[in-house]
Amino acid sequence: MEKAPNKPQLLDKIRRSRAKLDALLASMDPLLMTRPGATGDWSVKDVLAHITWHEREMLNVIRAHSLVGSGLWDLPLDQRNAVIYNKNKDRALKEVLDESATIFKALTQALQTLTEEDLHDPSRFPNMPPDWQPWDLFAQNTYEHYQDHLSDLQAWLAENPRG
Repeated sequence: MEKAPNKPQLLDKIRRSRAKLDALLASMDPLLMTRPGATGDWSVKDVLAHITWHEREMLNVIRAHSLVGSGLWDLPLDQRNAVIYNKNKDRALKEVLDESATIFKALTQALQTLTEEDLHDPSRFPNMPPDWQPWDLFAQNTYEHYQDHLSDLQAWLAENPRG
């Protein structure tokens, strides 16, 4: 596990990692963003909807100041991802892009309301296991998640530069 960041460091990591993802998305032709195959059968749009689902879940945790979330967390990873994909696969690209921007902005604003103690003390979030660190939960579902998908998307884009 990485060294626990303070709040400014956490926010900086989230913003910098997301800026890399956003720059890649901005460089892509919209038609390419909807082509399956960017990650398995998923398009770039599907990956972004998946990332946004995780961000929304973290936003809900922060707003409730409790470990709350979708029942999808109870499913094995592959099943959870399949449900998220199926709920989003027919959505318009613009809708997914707009929602992603809105949720990211709300998430970073919500993170700013947390104290250092909130980020480092799981007891401040009811239902959170005592061996979890809130900052690590947020990291896993933001900048670490962006980085995981960014490398896949970059590799795919290198093979499909024009669509």
